[in-house]
Amino acid sequence: MKRYLALILVLSTIYTDLFSAEAGMPQLDPKYWASQAFWLILVFSILYISIAKFYLPKIKKNLDDRENKIKEDLDEANNMKSLSEKKLGEYNIILENSKKEVSKILLESKNALNKNIQNKKDSMEKEIENEISKAQKEILQLKKSSIESINNISQEIASNIIEKISGDKLNESSIKAVVEDISKKNIGKYL
Repeated sequence: MKRYLALILVLSTIYTDLFSAEAGMPQLDPKYWASQAFWLILVFSILYISIAKFYLPKIKKNLDDRENKIKEDLDEANNMKSLSEKKLGEYNIILENSKKEVSKILLESKNALNKNIQNKKDSMEKEIENEISKAQKEILQLKKSSIESINNISQEIASNIIEKISGDKLNESSIKAVVEDISKKNIGKYL
């Protein structure tokens, strides 16, 4: 059908004389206004229909798709934002709990360490006290034994001195009694 219409149009232009040759500008001649109005209406109708039926739906579809994509992206971004805020809240709670747990463990460790140190300190003090008391007992024992040794040495020295000075040997029991008496009087200074 389109072919026949195109053929008729081509043949009509070939066999007709040019209208513009006889009157000047046909656009301004009133006898051609009806045909010009017809073609104007036909061309603009075809143009309008082709734009309205073919191009505008595609453009509208693209715009709708773009709008839907933007809405989906915004919804997804809002969901991600709420999810990230939720995760951040959970992270802060976990971090706070961890800090509390670390503080608790640190306090328990510090208390256990202080208790352990105090126990060791107490045991060391007891050992030191035991060693001091043993040393004091040994010193006292040495003092007592040294007093006897000093008395024996003093008796020998006194007996040797008296024997060398007088030439006679005195009774050892009398020298022993004198040395013991003097040592008893002066023993308080040394014990």
